[in-house]
Order: sequence, then structure tokens, then C-alpha cells
Amino acid sequence: SLNAAGCVNTATLDLTINSSSNTSTTVSACDSYTWAANSVTYTASGTYTVNTGCATEELVLTITPSTTNSTSASACDSYTWSVNGTTYTASGTYTSVTGCATEELVLTITPSTTNSTSVSACDSYTWSANSTTYTASGTYSVTTGCATEELVLTITPSTTNSTSVTACDSYTWAANSTTYTASGTYTSVTGCATEEL
Repeated sequence: SLNAAGCVNTATLDLTINSSSNTSTTVSACDSYTWAANSVTYTASGTYTVNTGCATEELVLTITPSTTNSTSASACDSYTWSVNGTTYTASGTYTSVTGCATEELVLTITPSTTNSTSVSACDSYTWSANSTTYTASGTYSVTTGCATEELVLTITPSTTNSTSVTACDSYTWAANSTTYTASGTYTSVTGCATEEL
């Protein structure tokens, strides 16, 4: 075409064709996710896109709400938590995180104690720790919480030995070193043995 001065107009096109690109990223996050492609923080699952020139970035996002579950436990000496298989020997609050789920353990550890008592008795013995009557020697125990009471028991069967004596004026009995001046029936008990005169 000619312009007003009769000259021909020349148009020049400097054209650059760039290939378009599409990139997709799949992400799972707890509660929220800030996408570096656009610095936006998302709190809901979905598919999001951002275009920069011929480049399209796609974000396939899964948001899972965080959960916390708390458990209290008491144990003697140590406790193995089934959630993570760890054995703890001190009181405290412990956590284990799997994905978006947090398990919390509020733990009380009490050291074990043992108190031992030795007793000798005739025929039977009733132990106040558990109100049980025992008729045989042995070692017995009762545990309350982390405290163990132990009874080392010796049972001796009772015996009675009877002796008849005739004396003049008085009699000194060797079983108890007592002198008697009157007739009668007397007893002397030593341990589980009863002597009868």
C-alpha cells in the first residue's frame, strides 16, 4: 500500500514461538500447604493451577486435618507403648506422629518396692497384708500397685507333753524352773511345745 507521500509501507514481524509446558505435582499435607509456585497457602483439597508465560503448573492437593489422641497410663518400673514399640522408664508426656495423626502418652512410672517379713508361728498364721491364713511354711507375696509385701513363714506344729509327778512338800519343775508347793495341773509353753505337769 502507498502512503500519502507515495511511498510503500513495509511491516516487519519479529515472531518467537515458545512451546507450552504443563507440569503437575501431587501433594498431601496436614491442615494447610503453601505452594512455592505462587506463594499461596491452601487449606482445602483440590486442583490448583498457575500460568507463567507458556508454562502451566498444576497442583493436585490433598489436605488432611490433624488429629491428636491422648492416653494416660501408669506402670511399675517401665512401660512399652504399643503405638511405637518404645519402652519408657521415666514419667513424662511422649508423642508419636504418623501422617497427620498425633498420639500422646501421659505416663506415670512408679519404682517397684519389696518389703520382706519373716515370721514363725505355731500351726497357722493369718497375714494382715491379705487376710489369708496359712498352715504351711513357705514364702508368700501380695502386690498392691507397685509395692510387694513378702512373707517368709515358718509353721511349726504344736506339741503337748504331759508328765505326772508325785512329790513330798514341794517340786521344782525343770521345764520352767518353778517350785510348786500345791497339787495341781501346770503348763509351760516354749515356742510351739507345751509341757504339762
